[in-house]
Amino acid sequence: MNLTTQLEAVNTLLATIGESPVNALNSGLVEASDAEQTLANVSREVQAKGWSFNTDLTFKLTPDASGELKLPSNCLHVDTTALRMGTESDLVQRGMRMYDRIKNTYAINTTIEVDMVMLLGFEELPEAVRRYITIRAARILQDRSLGSESLHSYNSNDEHAAWIALVQNEADVEDLNIFDNYSVREIAHSYR
Repeated sequence: MNLTTQLEAVNTLLATIGESPVNALNSGLVEASDAEQTLANVSREVQAKGWSFNTDLTFKLTPDASGELKLPSNCLHVDTTALRMGTESDLVQRGMRMYDRIKNTYAINTTIEVDMVMLLGFEELPEAVRRYITIRAARILQDRSLGSESLHSYNSNDEHAAWIALVQNEADVEDLNIFDNYSVREIAHSYR
């Protein structure tokens, strides 16, 4: 069995509102276009949370000729790897560039490391994520198009089950334990 394609996901959304499947993306049909847009919006929303599959750790940003640190076009969120802001600079994302809030400038002039959450294409996502996005998007589209309370309840149950599978998949991949939490680690170290 193959992984869910974007076309299959769109057709799942169409099925929940009683529409016929399409043979290709960008078919020009209004309902298919709504399904594609809903799928894209939900994908962006889910990925913006930042997961192991779409977070690049210690990504190096190098200044361009004007000294600015420009971010990739698919960057959803960026965080400098330093735990606390410094007294000389505090870098944050503004638009698709890094900005120094203390120096009030985009001219950073130095390479920095960041943790960056990236927006991935649907077919770059793990299957558990694809499934959750598809089911959530289908429920949203169905609510907006039909507004049936009985269908909403049915789709909400599916969405909840898919969310649990996604969270379990993330836990398996992350191999986290109790000491991977900053607060717990600080408490544990205070007893030494």
